[in-house]
Amino acid sequence: MSKSIKVVMALGLFAVVAACAQKEEEIVYTQPAISSEPVYTGKYK
Repeated sequence: MSKSIKVVMALGLFAVVAACAQKEEEIVYTQPAISSEPVYTGKYK
């Protein structure tokens, strides 16, 4: 085989392996927002 065909095949194999690789999910933990201001829910603010 010629060198260019080998290079194309190697790149194709690399693309297939990269596409099939399992990606690990990232878990992000957040804290609830704490406000020092009172919460007004009534008609008058």
